[in-house]
Parts: sequence; structure tokens; C-alpha cells
Amino acid sequence: MPDIPEPRSWRIALPHTAAAVPMARALVRTALAELDGSADSHTAELLTAELVANAVEHTVGTAPIELVVEVLPAGCQVEVHDPDPTPPGDLCPNHDIPPDPWLEHGRGLLLIRTLSSACGHRRTEQGKAVWFTLPARPAP
Repeated sequence: MPDIPEPRSWRIALPHTAAAVPMARALVRTALAELDGSADSHTAELLTAELVANAVEHTVGTAPIELVVEVLPAGCQVEVHDPDPTPPGDLCPNHDIPPDPWLEHGRGLLLIRTLSSACGHRRTEQGKAVWFTLPARPAP
């Protein structure tokens, strides 16, 4: 039976402020590079920024937001944990109501649904985790 490599991950608490967004982007970029992540780092950074920005904007309080980056054999998974158990907007890939192009907000979850291979959310003991996965890039 072949050995299946264990997932490799990073987990870090981020401040519950707008400063968390660029920090999260940098951490995802670094984690994927350091852990030899084969997923597209640019897409991972963009989607992570959307999740962190949503967590900062739509949750109250000052509790930290937790970022988890897990490099898997088939790509990567990124989770953002926040203290609010309320589910985010619709992350279902079959969501058929496009965002209003005149509104300033509402496109982040569309990006996540469109660019990730899977996404969703789950309740946690402290609130919720919102996540996405990206597939590994094809070998050259």
C-alpha cells in the first residue's frame, strides 16, 4: 500500500481589522511557496482576501479571525474562522442570481464560487469556518 502524504498546514490568528486582508494574502503566498503548494497562488490570494474581508466586515467584536492554509496532495484548502455562526451568503456553485453590477458589494462570493473547485461553510464551537479548495496545477 503506497504511503499517502499527510496534509501540511499553517494556522494563524489575524486581527479583526482591515489590516488582516493584506496579511492574509501574504501568508497564503508564503505558505504555498514554503509548503511547495501546487495550487495557483494568485487565485488562492484573491479568494483568501475575499473571505477575510467578509469576516472583518460582517462580524462584530474584536475577536481574532483565524486563517488556516492546508496543502493537500490534490491542491490546497483555505479556511477563515470567525466568531459569528451566521452562514455567509450563498456559496452554492449553482446559485443562479447574479450580483447587481451597480452595487459596490456582492461579487466576492461569486468569485469564490466561480474560481474554486469547491467551497462552503460549517459551524464551529467558536462561530463558523468558511472555506474553499483549489486543485493542483497540472504538471509542466
